[in-house]
Amino acid sequence: MKANLLRLSPILALAAVAALTGCGDKEKSSKRDLADVGYQLTEADWFRAAAGDDPAAMDKFLKGGIGIGTKNAEGNTALHVAAAAGAQKAAKFLLDRKMAVDERGAGGRTPLMEAVRAGQRDMVRWLLRQGADPKLKDAEGYKPLMLAVKEGRAEMIGDLAANDRDDLDGALLAAALLGKAPVIDELTKYGASIYASMDDGRTALMVAAENGHTEAAKLLVDIGANRFSKDTEGRTAAELAASAGHADLAKMLLSEPTQQDFALRSEEQIGKEMTTFVDQADPEDAPAGGSTGAGGATAPRHRDHDVATTLEGKSLGTSGSAEGTGPKPSSPPGLVMRHFRQRELPIEVRHVEGNSARLQMPAGGSVREVKVAEGETIPGSRLKVIRVQRRYQNLKDSAGPAAEASIVEVEDSSTGVRRNLIAGTPSSAHDPVALVEDAATGKRYLASPGQHFTGADGNRYTVADVRPNQIVIENKETGAVQTLPLRGPRG
Repeated sequence: MKANLLRLSPILALAAVAALTGCGDKEKSSKRDLADVGYQLTEADWFRAAAGDDPAAMDKFLKGGIGIGTKNAEGNTALHVAAAAGAQKAAKFLLDRKMAVDERGAGGRTPLMEAVRAGQRDMVRWLLRQGADPKLKDAEGYKPLMLAVKEGRAEMIGDLAANDRDDLDGALLAAALLGKAPVIDELTKYGASIYASMDDGRTALMVAAENGHTEAAKLLVDIGANRFSKDTEGRTAAELAASAGHADLAKMLLSEPTQQDFALRSEEQIGKEMTTFVDQADPEDAPAGGSTGAGGATAPRHRDHDVATTLEGKSLGTSGSAEGTGPKPSSPPGLVMRHFRQRELPIEVRHVEGNSARLQMPAGGSVREVKVAEGETIPGSRLKVIRVQRRYQNLKDSAGPAAEASIVEVEDSSTGVRRNLIAGTPSSAHDPVALVEDAATGKRYLASPGQHFTGADGNRYTVADVRPNQIVIENKETGAVQTLPLRGPRG
């Protein structure tokens, strides 16, 4: 046996030498081939080839022994480097060789995140088509959408927003904190709500004002944010700006209310305004034939600004779908939520005395109290006081017994619309209302709490609630409840 082993040992040794020689020859061959195209067989040049979008050279690196998962000093792979450089051919080369599209690199970031940070919009779109997960977080807890906000990549918001709708409102608040006005503009077009607020009641406008971001604050006011809203401590955006030392911004936010700020509009007027907003935000380069509704249904565009009618009693088309949570009916109602509005008035009812009411309102850069009697017009507005009364009623969001409330009924003399203003609650121009679109026909309607309609499935539905970022709908046939998220004009 020993003799046989001794006879085999030289053979094994020769085989090992031959193998090593073969490897050496391959390495030498790769070195020569790489030198011919301007590279050296080093890790540094491997990453240079990836950034340079040179898959032919990368193939030579692999044959020369470079590992496909090799990481640079920062902790990134060649796929991360290619993504940051916008090198799609190099990225495809790596994915074709089974490299994970969501490979983690420096800071726990994926190639998609690196493409976002580097401003590579085409690469972002391409990676999403390859299955990159837009909801993963890096080591600091940032998703791609939040990285786009942080880096001010407004041009990427649309590509990421559709894949991460749950974070749109948070992204808007973050953009307000950072003062990223172009990002704010894009987020609101894709479904972020200007009415979104933090736990302490601070809206995006309040956050922008408190941090001195004038451009962002002006934009938010222009697109409908209410400068008279208050946080849980009763502070307005102007007061937060003033306390933080931003006097000029505070003055702008405390400017005298206009008659438009006091206006009460009819449903027809509100519907027309909301439809116009959605149409103006709809991109001209959207797919031909109209905007895509939920479930892939294509709805015709409304470029003529048709006045929306209420959803009450309507029957929707025969196709379309919507996202829902909880128990679902056999077929969804076929609605897409496009816009939300709940405009507050720059008036606060303090209390009533006989046939007069004491109101608090902004004036001359500060807040003043005025006394208005029945039949008189509130200063600076077209609101005529029709009736002043005290009565017992259950206040909204209160489970307690009925309480005595001071109520002032006003009428807009230019529109004839009436509204009750109640002490202790924010004065609003109208109830919460959403602009919804029939995914099958593209027709638009105003949806308010309590409305009834027939869905695309033939079932009867009730609008249970209308919120800044969603509508809650109840199927009257089954009792199932589902939510329709705000998709925005470009959703």
